[in-house]
Amino acid sequence: MMLLVRKSVMLFFIQTCLCTGSRLRLEDTPPRIVEDPSDLIVSKGEPATLNCKAEGRPMPNVEWYKDGEHVETDKDDPRSHRMLLPSGSLFFLRIVHGRRSKPDEGVYTCVARNYLGEAVSRNASLEVATLRDDFRQAPSDVVVAAGEPAVLECVPPRGHPEPSISWKRNNVRVSDKDSRITMRGGKLMISHTRKNDAGMYVCVGSNMVGERDSDPAELVVFERPVFIRRPVNQIVLAEETVDFLCEVHGDPAPTIRWRREGGELPRARFEIRSDNTLRLAKVREEDEGTYTCVTENSVGRTEASATLQVHVPPQIVLQPQDQVSAQGQTITFRCGTKGNPPPAVFWQKEGNQMLLFPGQPPSQVGRYSVSMSGELIITAVQSEDSGYYICQAISVAGSTVSKAFLKVVTGTSDFISPIIHQGPGNQTLARGSSAKLHCHVMGNPPPSIRWEKDEQRLSADGIHISLIENGTLHISSLQETDSGMYTCVASSSAGETRWSGTITVR
Repeated sequence: MMLLVRKSVMLFFIQTCLCTGSRLRLEDTPPRIVEDPSDLIVSKGEPATLNCKAEGRPMPNVEWYKDGEHVETDKDDPRSHRMLLPSGSLFFLRIVHGRRSKPDEGVYTCVARNYLGEAVSRNASLEVATLRDDFRQAPSDVVVAAGEPAVLECVPPRGHPEPSISWKRNNVRVSDKDSRITMRGGKLMISHTRKNDAGMYVCVGSNMVGERDSDPAELVVFERPVFIRRPVNQIVLAEETVDFLCEVHGDPAPTIRWRREGGELPRARFEIRSDNTLRLAKVREEDEGTYTCVTENSVGRTEASATLQVHVPPQIVLQPQDQVSAQGQTITFRCGTKGNPPPAVFWQKEGNQMLLFPGQPPSQVGRYSVSMSGELIITAVQSEDSGYYICQAISVAGSTVSKAFLKVVTGTSDFISPIIHQGPGNQTLARGSSAKLHCHVMGNPPPSIRWEKDEQRLSADGIHISLIENGTLHISSLQETDSGMYTCVASSSAGETRWSGTITVR
């Protein structure tokens, strides 16, 4: 059977050779494509080669077809820009491509032939690369605050193959080696901008044709206000001057203003200096509070606060008065104070080391006690209680003292007629000013005080003339008619005493 097949094949080849006039050779083989052409994308005006390699015996002739039509080469026309190479490849001296005529673009096939037949390669496309000039979307200017993300977007010109995108900043390629920078899908993303990221950015679209640069877009990186020096809490004495500092940095340069929480800045006593320091002059207790420096620019706002405490030295506004008491009685020395912070008040008997504080247990102080308001109370007074008692007021702002005398009598024989320790003195005063006439008295029983002017009883109206609790007479807005002799009269069941002084108003 095998022998019969071989004879049939041989007979076919003999008949073929007789028909074609060729001599049949047993070693001849039909054409075979051993290298197919590959798809090409080339630039206009550039050379290009479509490879095609065939084998066979005799060596086959190679021809090329584009879109089914025979391709003319230099063998057909010496002026042709296409050359058929000895290997069978098709070489283009330059790719011709115009708007209307595109003679080289198409689908190519190479065909290898000899007397035994032909072989056809696979199709290969030749496409001409393009890259237009106009960007479909050029990047726009971006303004961000330092630390915020920034995104620049770009859609490159149409082209074939599709252009890739890169970026330049100030004419230097942007690298994505910085972990903050991502370039994806036409977007340049900076996750955490810094001041030195600012600049002019250009989107670059490129393919094998070349590169196209977009119009530049500016990335502006502003900085939110940041405090270089903040105001700090301050504690000062009354009448002192205090400065609250506030120094900031930012871009654009921030504005600075001051406010006082829950109130206004002290009128006529504050100054905002050229370095934005807030200065308060001759501070008072009512200036206490929180002062805030507010700073802002176009990308941010922040503020810093500090408190002001004004310490006022202690003052004794209600002086303790000398007293006379019989044995067994209870007496009270008053001592009214003020200051900031409120002073602590304690008492001490002159010559005695014991200090008496408010709230001490009775077991520690016996018959002595100090109320929470600072009053010294002595119960069941004894003769040994006689002496000076000192009221002391103390705080972090200072201290002050005042004292009063206690005389303890043992019976009616110990009744003491009124004694004026300090009476009014002669004074010459200007019209419109005010006068104070003192009258400090003691006696047993405690005397009452009245005032006379030119031997006529004087009545206090609380406006022009007023009588202070310790017996002092106060006259305001002095006129010439207030000139005269003023007499303090101290009287009790034990007697009466007088002390006079004159006032001259000019």
